[in-house]
Amino acid sequence: MKVFTEEELKQYDGSRKGKPIYFAYKGKVYDITASPLFIDGLHFEHYAGIDLTDYMADAPHKDEVLENLRIVGEYKAK
Repeated sequence: MKVFTEEELKQYDGSRKGKPIYFAYKGKVYDITASPLFIDGLHFEHYAGIDLTDYMADAPHKDEVLENLRIVGEYKAK
């Protein structure tokens, strides 16, 4: 499984046409390319291409919302 650094994850923020869109959460990297909830890498005030672990702690939903997303790697912060 690929290990993503912060710099690598930023490349999957939704701003590059034709490139997958990812975000990290609790050390895993999720593919949200096909998600209708992320438009051009943005979901409300949450951006793709970063670690959303701290942001999702305040979300109105639980971790189950991630169950159908494909995990594409691991995230290792510096």
